[in-house]
Amino acid sequence: MNPPDPAFYNAFDIATLEQRRAHPEEYRNVFQIDRDRIIHSSAFRRLQNKTQVFLSGEYDFYRTRLTHSIEVAQIGRSICAWLNRRHDLAIDADLVESACLAHDLGHPPFGHAGERTLHRLMAPYGGFEGNAQTLRLLTRTLFNDGRDGINPTRALLDAVLKYKTLHGEAGGAKNHYLYDDQSPWLDFVLDGQGFPPELAPGKARNGFKSVECQIMDWADDTAYSLNDIADGIHAGFISISRLEAWAAAAGLDAAGALHVEFLCQAIRDGRVEARLNRCIGDHIRAASLQPQEGFLAGLTRRHAWSLSVDPAVKAQSRLNKRIALDLVFLTPQLQQLDYKADVILTRLFELLHDRYIEGQGGGLHLVPAAIEGAAAAAGDAAGRARVVCDWIASMTDSFAFRTYRRLFDAGFGSITDFV
Repeated sequence: MNPPDPAFYNAFDIATLEQRRAHPEEYRNVFQIDRDRIIHSSAFRRLQNKTQVFLSGEYDFYRTRLTHSIEVAQIGRSICAWLNRRHDLAIDADLVESACLAHDLGHPPFGHAGERTLHRLMAPYGGFEGNAQTLRLLTRTLFNDGRDGINPTRALLDAVLKYKTLHGEAGGAKNHYLYDDQSPWLDFVLDGQGFPPELAPGKARNGFKSVECQIMDWADDTAYSLNDIADGIHAGFISISRLEAWAAAAGLDAAGALHVEFLCQAIRDGRVEARLNRCIGDHIRAASLQPQEGFLAGLTRRHAWSLSVDPAVKAQSRLNKRIALDLVFLTPQLQQLDYKADVILTRLFELLHDRYIEGQGGGLHLVPAAIEGAAAAAGDAAGRARVVCDWIASMTDSFAFRTYRRLFDAGFGSITDFV
C-alpha cells in the first residue's frame, strides 16, 4: 500500500481504531480507501434526493446535497493544491476530498428544517445534530444494513469533526455538538489526551480543528455562500429590484454595496453562473496558512497549521449568506416548506415512538426488518430512539413524503407498492 506523504503524515495520522485487513495487492493509500468507501455507500447516494436550498426534485437544475458535496470536494482539492504550492507542503488532497464528500452525510431529509425537528424530537434521548450523525455513520452505521462503519483513519475523523463538544457539555445548545456515546471516538482522535483548560466546551473547543477540517469548512462556506445565491437567482427569489431594496435597508459599507452591484450586473448580463464561478477562484486564493502551537502539534503536523482567509473575501462570504437568508430562506414559500417538513417528521417519529421506543404500539411491522431488529436489541429507550432516528434521518425527501402518505393518507398507496 502506498502511504500518504511521510513528510506530512505519520503513523498517528493513518491509525484506525481497529486494525484493517491488508490486501497484498492494495494500490490505494489509507485516505483513498476512506474516500472510496464513502462514495460507494447508500448514504452518499441518498444525498442526490436531499434538500440543499429547495426541495429535491422540484426542478432539475437546483443543487442537492449530493451536487453540493461534489462541489465542496472539488473546491477542497483546489485549496489543497493552492496551499501546497504556496507553502511547499504535502497536505493530502484525497483526505480533504474524503472529508468534503462526507461532511453532509448525516443531514436528514428537508435540510436544516429536518435537523431542527429531529433535534427537538430527540431532546429526551441525546439530541440530533447533523455533524454528529455524520460521525455516527462513518463509525457505526454506514454499511451492513446500518450496523457497521468504515473504521476510518484518525485523520479522516479529525477532518470531519467540526465540533468537539459533547451533548452533555453543550448546555442545551441546539446544534454544534457530538452525541455523548461518541466520546470514545473523540478520545481516539485526541489519542486519549484531555483538552487543556483553555479549550472549554462550546465555541473554544469547537474552534480546535485540524488543517484538513479547516480547509473542508472553508470549501463548504465557499460553495454554499456562492451557490445558494445562484440558485436563489435562478428560482426568482433574488432579483435586481429585491437586491437593491434589500441593500438600501441593510446599511452596507462601500465593499458590500459594490458586491451587491456586482450581483445585479451579473443578473442583467445573464451571466450569473460564470460570474459566481470566478468568485470560487478568489475564495481559493484567499486562503493561506500560519504555523501554530497546539497540544496536538507535537503528534501531528495536521495541528501545526492554522488556515487564514483574506478578511475582505470572508466578509463577502458572510454578505452572501445574509442575502440568501433574508431573500430566500426567510420567505413565506420556504418557511411553509419548513413547516410541512416539521409536520411530516414529527408524525413519523411519534408513530414510531409509540411502536418501537416505548413499545406500546402493538406488533405492526412499520420499519424494515433490520431496523426493527436493531431497535429490539437496543438496551434502553435512548438506544431504541437512536435507531428510529437513524432510519428517519437516512430518508430522502421523496421517501419521507411517500412514507408519510402511505401511513396517514387514506387515499394513497396499495399492497402492490414497492418501497
